[in-house]
Amino acid sequence: MTFQIRAISIYNRDGEIRTVPFQTGSLNIITGDSRRGKSAILTIVDYCLGSDDFVIRGAALRNFVHVFALTIIKGDEQLFVARPAPVGKAATNTTFCIISQAHGAPPPDYTSLTFSMPLDIAKKVLSRFTGIDPSVQLPVARSPRQLSPSVRHGLFFCLQEQNEVANQDLLFHGQMDDFHRSALRAMLPYFLGTVDPERAQLEHRLRLLRRQLAEQQERLSAARPFEHASGAAAGLHGEALEVNLLAPAPAGHLLSNDEIVDRLRQAVEAIVPGAESPAGEDPLSALNVARRDLRQAYSQTRVRISNLKTIAREKDDFLSQVREQHARLATLGLLRRAHPEMASQDGLCPVCGSPESETGQVAQVMRRDLERLDAEMSAMGEATPDINARIAEEEEALADLRSALARNQEQIEVLSAGQRAAAQDDPQHRAAVVQGRISLFLDTMVRHVQAPVEDRREEIAIEIASLEEQLGNSAQEDLLSSHLSLVNQKIQSKAVALELEHHSDPIRLDLRALTLIADTRRGPVKMPEMGSGHNYLGYHIAAMLSLHEWFNEIDSPVPRFLILDQPSQAGFPDETRGGGFGSARATLLNLYETIHASIESLAGAFQAIVLEHADLDDEPFRSAVRARWRRSNGEALVPEHWITYDSDE
Repeated sequence: MTFQIRAISIYNRDGEIRTVPFQTGSLNIITGDSRRGKSAILTIVDYCLGSDDFVIRGAALRNFVHVFALTIIKGDEQLFVARPAPVGKAATNTTFCIISQAHGAPPPDYTSLTFSMPLDIAKKVLSRFTGIDPSVQLPVARSPRQLSPSVRHGLFFCLQEQNEVANQDLLFHGQMDDFHRSALRAMLPYFLGTVDPERAQLEHRLRLLRRQLAEQQERLSAARPFEHASGAAAGLHGEALEVNLLAPAPAGHLLSNDEIVDRLRQAVEAIVPGAESPAGEDPLSALNVARRDLRQAYSQTRVRISNLKTIAREKDDFLSQVREQHARLATLGLLRRAHPEMASQDGLCPVCGSPESETGQVAQVMRRDLERLDAEMSAMGEATPDINARIAEEEEALADLRSALARNQEQIEVLSAGQRAAAQDDPQHRAAVVQGRISLFLDTMVRHVQAPVEDRREEIAIEIASLEEQLGNSAQEDLLSSHLSLVNQKIQSKAVALELEHHSDPIRLDLRALTLIADTRRGPVKMPEMGSGHNYLGYHIAAMLSLHEWFNEIDSPVPRFLILDQPSQAGFPDETRGGGFGSARATLLNLYETIHASIESLAGAFQAIVLEHADLDDEPFRSAVRARWRRSNGEALVPEHWITYDSDE
């Protein structure tokens, strides 16, 4: 189960509250004139559910509203989410106040609101309230990064702005943005119920192993020159002699490899005659410093991963012990947790229910222990997805650091080669370059001697093959096709009810193109080619309703509401209230009958909020109207007495 909207609220600078309530599990319509604040309902919901931008439009809202708030409910749980308007010239406000309330509680007073929760934490809280598993990691096409589902991704299917609801080129909210399109393609299988979190983790592990195999090959290639270091060391020793960094060895004495290495260390410490210290300006030194920092970060990341895995193991062990104690205390149900609505049983024997003697205090202690253990089990269980997600993040960071170290090595080698070529005519410069090359050689040689590169290619390849075998079956692809087929059937049935073009042809949702396609005998016909605005609007409504019906069937963690901003557009003004406009009015009424039928079929598990210019006397429209915001009655989202301008403004 996930949430619906109970109300939106706005606060002015004096702390006055204006609340617009909605009925859950129902069709809610707010109708009225333009510029009365109807469209702001959608943008307030978007803003309070973690938008990165300040999406609120309208002078009255921007100038006289200081806090925007949303009340959402899930079963018996209620959450109040408030977010202030930007202050001064700030583009947005990134702090929230999120309060857990008793079911049915009104919005709190302005003075009791504390805005201290950062935007990223607020998104996690809202995502958890929605029912999204934070440990799930989904691949994004043409991106090395993975994406975790959030409440923001669920809104792709819950909002239809005025420029989206009948747009032939856009089916989903936010689809115009390139990043949103990539996220949509990644998230649709998850919300359609075809992504197994365990499979997603295996796929993530497979990608990391493939990267490790490539990096292992690179490290082994880089280590080969040091398997027989005498040749490289002798060559550098000769260059050091040539640029006068070293004195010649005694005549007739054949230097061993160890002696050559010792002399190279002396060459690094030698002062180049007439050369100024390049400290702070030498790019090679900067790269070496960066390399040390990368190594330190790499080591710290490995330690963090090890610690996180240890915490996960210890947590599992602790939870196992807690469950065992819990089972002992609750044996045969003799000890029961107290409920607020039940009378206290502290003075009663847990076996026979009779008053206890003084020794009955033991039972009280046991009851308290049971309640404490229940709380600990719940808290520890909730921590598991966060720990797994953190481990995945750190493993990603470790892979990035490996790549950065490889790039740093390449840069050092290229820079050394370039400096060597540029220094041919400058003895001092050439000596400094030779010194740098010797330093790099010694540093790399020590690393390979102290931590020789272990050839793990066969081990990694075996694990890759095992994972590929586990993931090689097409079960997930078959499941996705099956679920899409069922959703497509729902879309087509609604296309028939709405009398849309191509309703007799098979209609399918294309996940790659993010549009609807009719398969005709003449070939596939995409939504932009289906003709009139009536068809574009109808297919938007058919797709959104069908998806929400499917989300409800599989208990998908998508918020259970759909907000439509002016589906009638400009073609259905106020005169429809008198029964005019003939077929256009009948078409609009049919649209609302279809929405109402879908809501009724879900038996309270879904709500629709429609913001309209049109106003019909017919059912189900008439009974669904929650407010009429018109100039004639002075009603609007922002109360008229809030809109005042000081003399200095």
